[in-house]
Amino acid sequence: MYNLYSITTNQAAIIALFRVINRYVGNLPPMPGVFPDYPAPVVRSAGDERELITMRWRLLTRRVPAGRRSPTSATRRRRTGAAG
Repeated sequence: MYNLYSITTNQAAIIALFRVINRYVGNLPPMPGVFPDYPAPVVRSAGDERELITMRWRLLTRRVPAGRRSPTSATRRRRTGAAG
């Protein structure tokens, strides 16, 4: 589910497509899968210009105290006797 992203194009094509001015990624190899907590290239605005940098990313989850968590669907099915 996490590696829905891949980078198969080269750095020159990314720079041309997004009109990047500043480049800080160095040599950018193809990435067949982009995973959380691994560096990946990102185009971001820097004032009036765009820059290409590498960043680590992750999916943020909502932290809920253990006592307030809702039961999972499997738990609900067991309680109600529903099939599925």
